[in-house]
Amino acid sequence: MTEQEPLPVVGDEAQSSANIALVNKNKHTEEIILRVLDAMMDNPSFDQRWLAIGRTHIEIGFMAINRAVLRPERIQLPADQVQL
Repeated sequence: MTEQEPLPVVGDEAQSSANIALVNKNKHTEEIILRVLDAMMDNPSFDQRWLAIGRTHIEIGFMAINRAVLRPERIQLPADQVQL
């Protein structure tokens, strides 16, 4: 299992190839679901408000799952160095 260098984003860590593969698989699965929802938006008999709420929750869910795998860290801010 190889380790990939992190993006130059504060808080991102190096990731294993297994973690990257899992997140990519999750993103693929999410895209399939989002395309189903896109097609449902074309049907005016569906409540579009609830459809949008469901879509948002699905997107949040996948984001949370991927954050669980990648485990981004909190960052230090300049104010953290100030002692009161």
